Amino acid sequence: MLKKKLIENNNKFLISNYSRYPISIIKGDGSYVYDTDKNEYLDFISGIAVNNLGHNNKGIKNAIKKQLDELTHVSNLFLIPKQIEFAKLLTERLSRYKVFFCNSGTEANEAAFKLARKWGLYNNKKTIISVTGAFHGRTFGSLSATTPKKYRDGFYPMVPGFKRAKFNDITSIKSIIKKDKKVLAIIIEPVQGEAGVKIADKKYLKELDILCKRNNILLIADEVQVGIGRTGKLFGFEHYGIQPDIISLAKALGGGIPCGAIIANPNICDFLTPGSHGTTMGGNPLAMASGISMVKQINKKQFLKKVTNKGLYFLDNLKLSLKSKKIKEIRGLGLILAIEFYSSKIAKKFTNSCISNGLLVLITEKYNVRILPPLNVKNSEIRKSIKIMKTVLEKIDE
Repeated sequence: MLKKKLIENNNKFLISNYSRYPISIIKGDGSYVYDTDKNEYLDFISGIAVNNLGHNNKGIKNAIKKQLDELTHVSNLFLIPKQIEFAKLLTERLSRYKVFFCNSGTEANEAAFKLARKWGLYNNKKTIISVTGAFHGRTFGSLSATTPKKYRDGFYPMVPGFKRAKFNDITSIKSIIKKDKKVLAIIIEPVQGEAGVKIADKKYLKELDILCKRNNILLIADEVQVGIGRTGKLFGFEHYGIQPDIISLAKALGGGIPCGAIIANPNICDFLTPGSHGTTMGGNPLAMASGISMVKQINKKQFLKKVTNKGLYFLDNLKLSLKSKKIKEIRGLGLILAIEFYSSKIAKKFTNSCISNGLLVLITEKYNVRILPPLNVKNSEIRKSIKIMKTVLEKIDE
C-alpha cells in the first residue's frame, strides 16, 4: 500500500524525466540497502559510482556531523579553509596544479571547457574534440561533447565549436587536427562508463598525450565516474602514464554530498580570472568535509591495491561463472565492470531479474550491464553477487 502511494505521489508531483524502478530505498549499511518493504539488496550501483565507500560510512558520517555543528554554507566570497585542505589533498601528486570546486560532473566539464576556451582565446584556438561513445553531462556545453544522439534529441542547436573523433582511433583525431588548425582541447574518459565500460587502449592514450603536447592542445581527462579510486588508482589516467592539463571530477568526490571539481595545470589555471567563472554552492564546507574524509580513506596504497585485487578477482570469477552464448564480453578495470550481451532484450531481463533477486545493477546503452560495487566490498559479497547473476542467467530464455 505504501509503495502504491509513493508511486502515485511521485507521478503527481515530480516531472517524469526518470524511469524509476518501483523501489524506495530508505536505509543503507555497507554494501547493502533496504527498501520500504524491508527487502535487502546488495548495492552494486553505489548511487552510480557515488558511494565509493558504501553506505553509512563511519568516517564520512562523523565528518558531516561535525561540520553540521559548525557551518554548512558561507559562499565563495570568503576564504574557506576546508577548500584549501581538500585542494591540497587532491593535488599531492600534481605539482603546482590548482583546483576549482563546483557541484556536479556536468558543471566540472563546463568549467573545463570554459577554462580551455579562455586559454584558446589567447592562442587563436576554439575547437574542442570529443570521441564516440562519450558522455560528459547534460548541460549544453557538456551535451555538445556527448556522443549518443538520444541525449541531444530535442535540444538542438548545440554549442558550436565541438568536433567528434572515433574512440580508440588516433588516426581519426590526427585527421581532424590536420584539417582544423584551431583545435584547442581534446576531452577523453579513460574508461567510458555510460557507454558500457569501454576502456581506452594504453597505446592510444599515450599517443594522444604526445599528440597534444606536440600541437599545443590541451588534454582534458573526464574522471567524473572513474576518479577517486574506482579503477584501483586515485585517478584513472594514472594507469596510462599521461599527464592531463585538466581533470574533471564529481560523483564520489563529495562522499555522497554534491561536489564536483576541475584540477588544472599551472600554465592554464589562472586564465579563470575573478568574475570569469563561479558558483554559489560549489565548495561549501559541508561537501568539503565529507569529500576530505572520502578521499583520505581511499587514497592509501594498501586500500587501492585491494581495489585492484578485488577487481581482478571479480572479473576472473565472472568470466569463469557466466559462460553463455548470450554474452558477448565481460570486461572491467578495478571495480567498474560490465557484462555486454548480444541482445538488448536479454540485457534488460537480466538486469530486472538481478534486482528482483536482491542485486542492484545498472543497464546502460541497451546491451551492457554495469557493475559498480563499493570499493570496500567484501570478497564474500562479490561471490554472492556472482551466484545471483549465474542463477538469473541460467533461467533467462530468449
